[in-house]
This record gives sequence, C-alpha cells and structure tokens, in this order.
Amino acid sequence: MSSAPSTTIEQAVHEALATVNDPEIRRPITELGMVDSVVVDGSHVAVRLLLTIAGCPLKDTLQSDITSAVTKVAGIETASVDFGTMTDAQRKQLQESLRGTGGDPVIPFSQPGSRTRVFGVASGKGGVGKSSVTVNLAAAMAAKGLSVGVVDADIYGHSIPRMLGVADARPTAVEDMMMPPQAHEVKVISIGMFTKGNAAVVWRGPMLHRALQQFLADVYWGELDVLLLDLPPGTGDIAISVAQLLPGAELLVVTTPQAAAAEVAERAGAIAMQTNQRLAGVVENMSWLETPDGERMELFGAGGGEQVADALTKRLGAPVPLLGQIPLEPRLREAGDNGTPLVLSETDSPAATALRSVADRLSVRRESLAGKPLGLAPKRG
Repeated sequence: MSSAPSTTIEQAVHEALATVNDPEIRRPITELGMVDSVVVDGSHVAVRLLLTIAGCPLKDTLQSDITSAVTKVAGIETASVDFGTMTDAQRKQLQESLRGTGGDPVIPFSQPGSRTRVFGVASGKGGVGKSSVTVNLAAAMAAKGLSVGVVDADIYGHSIPRMLGVADARPTAVEDMMMPPQAHEVKVISIGMFTKGNAAVVWRGPMLHRALQQFLADVYWGELDVLLLDLPPGTGDIAISVAQLLPGAELLVVTTPQAAAAEVAERAGAIAMQTNQRLAGVVENMSWLETPDGERMELFGAGGGEQVADALTKRLGAPVPLLGQIPLEPRLREAGDNGTPLVLSETDSPAATALRSVADRLSVRRESLAGKPLGLAPKRG
C-alpha cells in the first residue's frame, strides 16, 4: 500500500517533465530522450538530464524550467537537477528522431509538402537597409506567434547576428546537424557564427553555394511558418543559388526613393523573369524624415518604390505591389546596433508601425496540398 503514492507522484513528475521544452529544439525533453532518470525521495525529486554537448550554454535555463515544472507537482517541495552528456549513440538517435534516417540531408523548404513561405529579401545595391528590414519583419512575424527563421545569406556582408543580438552565439552541433541560435523567438544562422572576430570571407561561387546549401539542409529548423533570407545586393551567385535550391522562394525587393537606387532595384527584381520566381512585392525604405514639427523631409527624393513596383509589374505581366514605405528614423539604426529590432523596442514609432504592416501582409502561411482531396474525378465517356 505504501508504494502507491510514490508511483503516483513519479508519474506526475514525468508528466510535468513532458511540459518542459528544450530551448533550442523546442520539443519536450522527455520526447527527445534527454531525461536519464527520475528519483523521488519523500518531497524531493532528483532529475538527471542528458545534454547534447558538455557545457551547454542553456543549462541554467533547463535547470530553472525543470525545477519550476516538477515543484508544481503535489507532494514535491524541492528538486535537484544533475547533468550528464549524451553518448555518441544517443546523439545519433536524437538526430535520426529529428531528421529521419538514411540518405543525405535534404532542404525541407524545397519539398512538395512544405508549408513554409520563403522570402528572399533582395536589393539592387547596398546601403538601402535591406538587413534592417529583414530582422524587423522576422521579429514582427514572430511576435504574431509565427515560427520564423532567418538565413544571413549575405556571406560577404553578414550583419544579421548583431542586429538580432546574437553576435557571440554559436550553433550547437548534434552529430552533423546544427541547432541554430534563437533571439526574440527567431531562429538564425549566419557565416558570422563560424568566423573568428570580424574576419573577411573570401570565397568564390561554389563555396558560396555550398554554404547556403548547408544553412538550409544541415540546420535543424523545425516546422517554420516563414523563412527569410537576407540576400547580398545584386544578382550574383547567391541569387542564382537561391533560385536553384529554393525554387518556390518569393522575392521581396527593398529600395529607397532615390531614382538611381530604384533603377538598380528594378534589375534585382527582374531576375525573377529568368528564375521563374514570384515577386512578393517592393518595400521602400528611408522614405522620408519627419521633423519635430511634423514636416516630412524627403531626403532621398520620392517615388522610387512605386517606380520599381510599376516597372516590375509591366515586365512580369503580374501585379507587384508596393507593400509599404518605411520612414527614416535614427531609432531604427540604434535598435539594430543594440540587437533589439525596432518593432519590439519602439512599437509605436512610425517606422515600426510601417514594418509591422508589411509583416502582416506577408504573414500568410502556405497551405500544402499534400494528401488533400481536390474533388477531381476522371471524365467518363
């Protein structure tokens, strides 16, 4: 008779542990095989947890989450968490449970059943704020409850980690699979996470293609609603690789109002004619500066975004909308330097409001047709 309560408490503790998610993989630790043992001794429970690697940077988070969960069980007052490390066989098993067994890694976003909308954020030239637009759109979508990932595909000019506040973060390896760092509920990967200091990347086309391929196939992204790729300016190797590796990706063109910038941005968008990609639309950045007395100063001219949208609409023969005009604000730059996107730090600012509006227009999850009846029947003669 005396063993019944203990068994009941142990079951309750296991159920509580099932509510604790691994901070990187975002799945229950019980499901991932991380719980090695649970010992209940009176009102105390001792949990032994297996980490994927020794010295996991999220150990403190796990300890706090586990302690909070199990001490909510009736009869449990205190808890201790002891950490161990998975064996090679256990890490291999974890990898297979996440990615499947056998064969080379595949790019999940290029598979027929993928429900992830992929946007390549492009520009004709540098300096138009493409990366700022990318991180703010990502943060705004994540704040809406979507699962969002960002690939810093601007290999030579990578800046996304700093703008998301993960400049010092590194991916966690599980066998040959990488767990991307997360910031503001956004998963992110960048070549800057693999270089020392501020070292330059000096690669040619094949190396760039392989790096992008690894970011897409070797990183465990989980079930994403949206994946944003911050592309390098122009129509070079990476733009071509994106079209090859992610044929379903949509292009989002960023420009400024300046006529010269608009002409170059039009060329960047026109690549869709050769790659058969869809153009999601145009974003005009740095549209105006609002003075303290409410006057709008058009520092870079006016009409560039509309010019690009109209020109691309004529070229492609399909509507290419101007999704939004983002005013020029010093706080937008400051937020990027500080690692907290403006849409999160200054939610009521004009630029943040405009960026959230663009994010709202893009935040529509693609519905997969895999396995769905289409109501079609063969015609009978």
